[in-house]
Amino acid sequence: MTGVVHETAGRPDATGSQPRIQDGPLDLQGLISISARADCGALACFEGVVRDHHDGRRVLRLTYTAHERIADRLIREIEAEVAERHGVPFCRVVHRVGPLEIGEGAIIAVVRSPHRAEAFAALEEVVDRVKHEVPIWKEEHYEDGTSAFVEGCSIAPDPTPAAKGEL
Repeated sequence: MTGVVHETAGRPDATGSQPRIQDGPLDLQGLISISARADCGALACFEGVVRDHHDGRRVLRLTYTAHERIADRLIREIEAEVAERHGVPFCRVVHRVGPLEIGEGAIIAVVRSPHRAEAFAALEEVVDRVKHEVPIWKEEHYEDGTSAFVEGCSIAPDPTPAAKGEL
């Protein structure tokens, strides 16, 4: 399901747009650098890294897969919605796909705003929404040779009228 994106976070692709889904190491410092704004006194950053355990099991590595075009589009939409809701001028998320080792970055997010309260709120919302709404799947590989997809990631609410009780 994954394609190859050879750009680093913080650097635009051939179209001048920064990819939100990448298969190489993420560059938080690069993303911070391109986001600098004189009108913003707050910088909120997040980097999610691969840990060595989950639910009492030893994790050796992860593999993230995604429907990349849809994931990229949805991340951009979420960024725009969160930026508008919180009044922040810069909100960016980049997620990694492919195999990741313990300690490697899986997701980075940067928010800039005039004040810290808006930056913190926007950062929390954008990371939570990407984790639960974007078609990115996390497979854990365990010490005993087995693997499993993590439940609860990328499970969006059903948007149909029936699910909302509108019928």
